[in-house]
Amino acid sequence: MKNLFRTLAILLLAPLAAMNAAELFVAPDGRDDHPGTREQPLQTLAAARNAARKLPDGKTIFVRGGRYELEHTLTLDANDSGVTWRAFANEKPELIGGRPITNFTSFQGQILKAPGLKGVYFRQLFFAGRRQPLARYPNFDAHDPYGGGWAYADGKPLPMYQDVPGENKHTLQFKPGDARRWAQPEEGEVFIFPRYNWWNNVVRIKSVDAAARQLTLAGDCSYAIRPGDRYYVQNLFEELDAPGEWYLDRKDWTLYFWPPTPLAGEPVYAPTLRTILDLEPGVSDVTFRGFTFEYCEGTAITLKGATNCLIAASVIRNVGDYHGSGVSINGGSGNGVAGCDLHDTGSDGIAISGGDRIQLRSAGNYADNNHIHHFGVYYKQGVGISLTGCGNRATHNLIHDGPRMGIMFAGNNLVMEYNHLHHLNLETEDTGAIYTGGRDWIGSRGSVIRYNYIHDMLGYGHDAKGVWHSPYFAWGIYLDDNTGGVDVIGNIVARCSRACLHLHNGRDNVIDNNIFLEGRLQQIEYSGWTEHSQMWLTHLPTMIKGYDSVADQPAWQAMCNMRLAPTNAVLPDGTIMSGNILTHNLVSYENPAAKLYAWRNVSFPHNRFDSNLVWHCGLPLLTSLKDIPTNEQWTAWQKLGNDVHSLVADPLFVNAAQDDYRLQPASPAYRLGFQTIPVAKIGPYQDELRATWPIVEAAESP
Repeated sequence: MKNLFRTLAILLLAPLAAMNAAELFVAPDGRDDHPGTREQPLQTLAAARNAARKLPDGKTIFVRGGRYELEHTLTLDANDSGVTWRAFANEKPELIGGRPITNFTSFQGQILKAPGLKGVYFRQLFFAGRRQPLARYPNFDAHDPYGGGWAYADGKPLPMYQDVPGENKHTLQFKPGDARRWAQPEEGEVFIFPRYNWWNNVVRIKSVDAAARQLTLAGDCSYAIRPGDRYYVQNLFEELDAPGEWYLDRKDWTLYFWPPTPLAGEPVYAPTLRTILDLEPGVSDVTFRGFTFEYCEGTAITLKGATNCLIAASVIRNVGDYHGSGVSINGGSGNGVAGCDLHDTGSDGIAISGGDRIQLRSAGNYADNNHIHHFGVYYKQGVGISLTGCGNRATHNLIHDGPRMGIMFAGNNLVMEYNHLHHLNLETEDTGAIYTGGRDWIGSRGSVIRYNYIHDMLGYGHDAKGVWHSPYFAWGIYLDDNTGGVDVIGNIVARCSRACLHLHNGRDNVIDNNIFLEGRLQQIEYSGWTEHSQMWLTHLPTMIKGYDSVADQPAWQAMCNMRLAPTNAVLPDGTIMSGNILTHNLVSYENPAAKLYAWRNVSFPHNRFDSNLVWHCGLPLLTSLKDIPTNEQWTAWQKLGNDVHSLVADPLFVNAAQDDYRLQPASPAYRLGFQTIPVAKIGPYQDELRATWPIVEAAESP
């Protein structure tokens, strides 16, 4: 009898003991009235969150493998601090922000239909792990995913930078061959790159004038729609005419879908949540490790004002619309995304902000050791990593196959180092692998671009005749619009469609100890403004405001050349670029027609070029000097006081043909003080917090 009472006591106290333990378990086949033990796991993450609030510090929630289709965003606040959420052992839990659609029946030809999610207007559809295109005209061209599948606005092409009085931003003139008949055109949207080809808009159709061949949009695009601008129209039932396309009829919530391959048990998912995981202000010391986040309309993971939280060793894929990214860290401090694989995101891969730019207080938020690719699916200004604020960093990331920049930054004391970036700028022009602008005078001072390997920057755009090209109009490192006070140190930049480096009216930038290779048109480009340049006159009030906001701040007194106000920046010759130092760089290229330097509006006494090693395979060095014979330009360049101590010689790379840009011991670069670049440290590294290793780069998306 005593043993019986003892057994009963143990059984009765088991749930209490589990609640006093520091571990909880979740499994798809669990139950939320279970105690959360390994033997009796909970079923939902929300139940685990609530149970963990009753546990002592140092708690861990182990999540077993399988799919968790969340009905609501998993939201954590200050009460959920100090918890580690992690995949159990080597299992792979998937957190799904959508619901499956089943019960498909035949509709017409290869098109199937199924009851949708009543009352849920989803904007994306996923089949067999891939995002499917909305019904569209022209159809997506899998054989030419960037240059094919477009219609082009009618009319005579105009120079991109020529302003035209009276232009509006909501009228599209279509060609006679692109006239279509739609029963409900107001359901349709125009996906278009207006005027500058920098990024796109997706705008609903208001009306169609067939006689005038005009689409009137319900809202404005970013810029006027010009002849030759590329676009397609989507979300119209009549255009469902190709494999993969789909359409949702909101009258009766019926989904129509032409599967690109037989369903054969493969899931069809529609996103129902905008966000899968949300860390609210006040939460701290939370880690998510080893998860897959998939199928949501907006940003998959958001951290807002959190402290010391980490998203690690996870896969974030197939998420986000025009405004939705993989992970967003907004404010707070010490938060990171580490060792994750992110791809097929609507906008950015990772967006990081935080810190106080006025008092230069660093946030210390970071992205480290991530593999980011095929981002910007909807928003073509979407980048691999967006880095803003003060004191944040992007390190050891591999970023490739995106429509625009790999890293775009705007802020102070930001660090970008040991990243590997390649095959970017695939759909836009006037862009770079790493990019910033400085229209407020104070951005992005104090920031560092160091030890990155950047190569194969393409760019896609049209010339003055409206003919589209790639590669076209892209740089490796692009310091745009008056950027000042950035250090560019020890980078390797190769094969960029315009030049390896561009300073657009830059000032106080240090370009030192880099290797620049095979710029298609030129290797180094300086484009200055004058006191009469429209850009200078337009942005001067903003620069004055930016300067005045920090001029008296103690933290800013040590910032490079901040005693000079923008009102005093114009030099005696009317130019503005000054304080830039380009030294100890290796520049090597083969193209006979390519220049070493291209420049305009540059005062050489105020910008230093020296102690560089340059090599054009024995061919003359072109420096953009006018009325100077080709074979005399280098001598004339040096007579102006430029590159006086520089050398013209083969740098002696180990194997440039195989992209091995280490230097042989006898390289003349060492005589100029060149320091060895730590190539072996560039890019991701093996670590227990890596989602996958070794990294296998994805092939270009079809």
